Amino acid sequence: MSTASPPSAAERRRPPLWLSIVACSVPMFMVALDNLVVSTALRTFAAEFQADTTDLQWFVNAYVLSFACLLLTGAALGDRFGRRRLFVLGIAAFTLASLGCAFAETSGELIAGRAAQGVGAAAVMPLSLTLLAQAVPDRLRSLALGLWSAVSGLAVALGPVVGGAVADGLGWQWIFWINVPVGVVAIPLALAVLRESNLPGTRVDLLGMVLATGGLVAVVWAIVHGESDGWTSGTVLAAFAAGAVLLAAFVLWERRAEQPLLPLSFYRIRPFVLSNVVSVAMYFGVFGSIFLLAQYLQVAPERSPCTPVSSRWPGR
Repeated sequence: MSTASPPSAAERRRPPLWLSIVACSVPMFMVALDNLVVSTALRTFAAEFQADTTDLQWFVNAYVLSFACLLLTGAALGDRFGRRRLFVLGIAAFTLASLGCAFAETSGELIAGRAAQGVGAAAVMPLSLTLLAQAVPDRLRSLALGLWSAVSGLAVALGPVVGGAVADGLGWQWIFWINVPVGVVAIPLALAVLRESNLPGTRVDLLGMVLATGGLVAVVWAIVHGESDGWTSGTVLAAFAAGAVLLAAFVLWERRAEQPLLPLSFYRIRPFVLSNVVSVAMYFGVFGSIFLLAQYLQVAPERSPCTPVSSRWPGR
């Protein structure tokens, strides 16, 4: 005889599990894919925009930097103003920024579009996980979160492949055009399937956001310009110094803020610290190596993004 309890009224009103997973995972897949989708098309961008190495780095870093700097802010704004509302706004912003990238005619326009994509992605990524955890019953939450993680990993793995295939087969603009129909479908799906939620009384740590963003931008700017301007040049050293001061100020502020952007008490939790160390090591290797390998394998000697392996190494 089965001892399982009948589903509650709240569970009966929930949409199908698969539909909730799709509503949360498809937008997340789209923004995670764009983390690396540009990497294998960098040679194409270099030829199209007459871009130098610094421009190529910003094509990648503009997205990653705005995404990383505003990730905590996106989650906090969702808690304050409504998670589904900000999730949908993030999808819309990402979709419109993708259109801007597709129409870009200069390196500066593409970099600006990539930064705008990162802003939208910073709202989509954390809130997709929160909304999914809320949308499924407790007994199925582990399954749903596992599928969410699998979709995220698949997007990271497919990013370079999709970028190279699209740039070589259709044209570089389609790297960004493919986001448009996804966004058009994802917005009404999220509004129909996901429920609104928030945390009343939550305040946004604006000073913490400014300090963290300013510090990270300064450090990344110094790293990107170190090779061209010289690692000991005044501007590069000043940027490193400014970044260090701003990040130190961020830590000091977070220690005294009533509702900090990043509660430092988390770093007393050993699993949290270890998971962050592992994530930093993994993403440092992924983003750093793919940026260099994608260019090396296409430039020395010259190849397209989809040149077969057999033609890269004669005799193999």
